[in-house]
Amino acid sequence: MITETKITVRYAETDQMGIAHHSNYAVWFEQFRTEMIAKAGRLHYRDMEEMGILLPLLELGCKFRVPALYEDELTIRTAITELAPAKVTFRYLVYKDGMEKPISSGFTRHAFVGKDMRPLRLNKKFPEVYALLESLAEPEFGE
Repeated sequence: MITETKITVRYAETDQMGIAHHSNYAVWFEQFRTEMIAKAGRLHYRDMEEMGILLPLLELGCKFRVPALYEDELTIRTAITELAPAKVTFRYLVYKDGMEKPISSGFTRHAFVGKDMRPLRLNKKFPEVYALLESLAEPEFGE
């Protein structure tokens, strides 16, 4: 499942040059992946946390091609591209309205851990959650 989220770059998110600061991408990626799971209609991040499933960040990457500027309208496409019993990878493509190619792309990789921060094998401990995430996976998602 590929989801789309629209945002407008706010003034507070820009640097002195009027460019969206790179640190915002990590915040935006969090917003996009939680919205992606919610749009699946069956599970929210909060539900997962209440069940005892946490997703700490293992790795984050982002490639910038064209700057996002103040008041630019952006569309972000998000998908799960890798899923394993103990980890999941989300990929993000950021498009500026009016542009055909993404202006940036990124990914986040997360572990599945319990509230004790010990790794979980999600497919064994929560097979219904694993099956849902598996149904959302788009391994071929990319540019």
